[in-house]
Parts: sequence; structure tokens; C-alpha cells
Amino acid sequence: MAGTGVPHSVLPPSNSELRRARWAVALVFLVHGSVTGNFATRIPWIQDHTGISAGQLGLALAFPAIGASLAMPLAGRISHRFGARSALRGLLALWTLSLLLPALSPGLYALCPALLVYGATSGMSDVAMNALGVETEDRLGKPIMSGLHGMWSAGALLGSAAGTVAAHAEWDARLHLAGAALVLTLLGALACRGVLDLRSAPEEHPPPRFALPPKSALLIGAIGFCAVFAEGAGLDWSAVYLRDELGTDAGLAAASTTAFACTMTVARLAGDKVVARFGAVHTVRAGGVLAAAGGLLIVLARHPAMALGGFGLMGLGIAVVVPLAFAAAGRSGPAPSQAIAGVATITYTSGLIAPSAIGGIAQATSLTMSFGLVTTLACGLAVGARVLRVPSRTASGGAPAVTGDLERS
Repeated sequence: MAGTGVPHSVLPPSNSELRRARWAVALVFLVHGSVTGNFATRIPWIQDHTGISAGQLGLALAFPAIGASLAMPLAGRISHRFGARSALRGLLALWTLSLLLPALSPGLYALCPALLVYGATSGMSDVAMNALGVETEDRLGKPIMSGLHGMWSAGALLGSAAGTVAAHAEWDARLHLAGAALVLTLLGALACRGVLDLRSAPEEHPPPRFALPPKSALLIGAIGFCAVFAEGAGLDWSAVYLRDELGTDAGLAAASTTAFACTMTVARLAGDKVVARFGAVHTVRAGGVLAAAGGLLIVLARHPAMALGGFGLMGLGIAVVVPLAFAAAGRSGPAPSQAIAGVATITYTSGLIAPSAIGGIAQATSLTMSFGLVTTLACGLAVGARVLRVPSRTASGGAPAVTGDLERS
């Protein structure tokens, strides 16, 4: 497979090696998510430390997405050059160590490039671990991508819990994030020892440094865009919605965000069995219906319990969409890393614009109208789920590659 950006081993791994590789890559996802969770809880400290305004903070927080979008296409070339295991080990270490950079920034002009590096290393390691996840799934012959992303969500929850404890104890974020970076770097290095050791054949041409994503990735990315937009709306605006639209107290409003995140995590961890039973297309189609029903409950809610149920349904419906989008991208053409990078760029963009788009519509009309848009996008998941039906690849060693039962749809 010339130019895939996903190297291949000379000898097919044994069953025990595949099982170890599955849990190793799951631990990589957990570590990656933990970095995000730790960082998010210390953003208020970073704002106070740098002395920047809310507007300046908003500008700075755009730089991680910019860095990720610029750097993600490089991940395939790095994997081709160094092999999948070594590339992931290095990129993940750069990502975990970059956790400390924002806390060391004395002001806005240092914070922006620090967050650019933070985002770039995040994006490259994200593409590398998803490409390895797809390859591991193919060789195992059963779906694992939803569970891997569930591990990422679990890592984010664990990281945010650790960060919340540190913030409550009023620890200096430089000490907290330095300790977290050290622990996660060591844990990531240990995890990478067990992932598949895939290397490109000498005659394979390296993928381009920068290239536009293939058309197939654009269609798959559109599905990911809808899901991540709904996810951003649920995580960032559910508490505000309950407080401002339904008049709930701060405690119950905050609990809605935690409930939404937990629902998504549990659904992702359990999602592989659903995908194996019903196929990716049917799973996403049903998820779109659930998410749209949840959005309708939110829009029509006159009582907090109704809105909480709506947010729960929405989280349940969109949980497995992004993992399945990455899996479909990895099988959509001859360059898996390039396709995964394209889908990741689109989803990163959605996550970047969703909070401001929801806020802008709410400012012009109301939060109810904002979630009307979210409900419409959730309907798009049900309508467009067919784009996840892609041809399967054949795993090395002649075993048929898993497609998440895409052909069943």
C-alpha cells in the first residue's frame, strides 16, 4: 500500500500480540484524553497568571485548533519515516510534555505560540493513534474504535477530576501540570511499548507533507462535524441552558454537563458491541434519531427533568459517531493517515466554531433557537449515515479486515 502513511509489519502479529496491542492503544487514548482534562481545569489559573482579558483568552484558545489543523497532515509522513510505534511514542511524549507550556507563559504573546505547539502535538498524536487504532481493529476482525474513544473520554474525566482537586487545593498550575506531564509521559511511553510495530516497506513512497483531504474524507468529515457540533453545544451550553432558560440552581445546572459527559463515555465504551451487532451505518442512523429526539426535548422543555433527559439522549446518540467516522476514513482510500487527518481537521473546526456559533445565535435570538440548529444537525446524522458505508481493507496475513459490519447496511 504505497503512500498510505500507515506502515505494515513484515510478519503478521500473533493473537496474543494483537490482544496486547488493543489494550496498549486503549491506554494511549486514555493518556491523550487525560492531558486535555488536566489542561481544561487550569484555564482560569492561566488567565489570572497571564493577566489577560476574556476576549484575549478566547483568541489564545483558538491557537490549539490552528496548530492541530496545520500539523495533522504531517503525522502520516512521520509514521512512514520512523515506523508507527516509534512515531506514536515520540508524538505522544511531545503532547504530554507540552501540557506544561501554557502555564509557563508570562503573557498573551507567549501563551499563543505555546498553545499553537500544544495543539500541533495534540493533532499529530491524535492522527497517529487513530491510524494505529484502525489498523489494530482491522487485524482483530472486530470493532474497537468506539471503545478506544470511550477510553479517551474516560481519560478526560480522570484528568479533569485531578485538575479539579488541584484547583480546589489552590496548587500552582505550574507544579500541578509539571507533575501531570511527567506521569502521563511515563505512562504513555509504557503504553506505546505494546502497540503494533508497523513499518513501511523500503519501496513505498512517503505521503506528502501537506495535501488536501480526499473527497471521501470530506463527506465522512461532514458527519463528524454534525456530531462534534452537538457535542460542543452539550458540553459548553447545557448548564447555561438549564440556568437561563429553565431557572435552575447552579448545582443542578452544572450537573447536566457532568451527566452529558458521563453518558457519552459509557455509550462509547459499550458502542463496539452495538456496532458489531447492527453495523456502523444503522448505528449512526439510530444515533441521529436519538440525538434529534433529545434536541427536540431540550427545545420543548418546560421543566429541568425534561431538558436533562434531552441532553442525555443527545449524548447517547452522538457518542459513537466520531469514532466510526475515523474508522471509515481509515478505510476510505489508499491513504488512511491523510483521510484521518482530513476528518480530524473538520471535526476540530466544528469544535472550534460550535461554542461561538451557539452563543451568537443565542445573542441574536435565544438559546432555544440555538438548540434548534443542533437538532437539525442531529437529523443530518440520520440522513447522511450512509457515507460510512465504505469498502473493507484486507488485513496483513490474508485475514479480512473488519468494517464494523458496514456491508450489512
